[in-house]
Amino acid sequence: MHSAQNNLDIYNVSLDDFEQKVIKASRQRPILVDLWADWCSPCIVIAPVLNQIIERLEGRVALAKVEVDEGENMKLAGRYQVRGFPTVILFQDGEEKARFSSARPASFIDSFIHENAEL
Repeated sequence: MHSAQNNLDIYNVSLDDFEQKVIKASRQRPILVDLWADWCSPCIVIAPVLNQIIERLEGRVALAKVEVDEGENMKLAGRYQVRGFPTVILFQDGEEKARFSSARPASFIDSFIHENAEL
């Protein structure tokens, strides 16, 4: 349920490839980073909402999913001072532009992207 489909705009990221797949990639287009955990019910709730929004944006924004309990990924949560999950951070031009925490409705996420990303 949580795995990224065959959509090149939605992919999993780890500490090892974060620099490449998020920081560098965000110079080409905005990247939403979803920091989540599978014990976190709001994370499960927001995942399909994020997927639908990314699909609707048709490649203009990518979604990078970071499962914080996998490998060294909790270090990313520490680096970005994430306090709770899910936390969604928007990166563009190599830096953080904005973030929100907890599950939110599609309308909120749509507005968040359009207000904070240069599309």
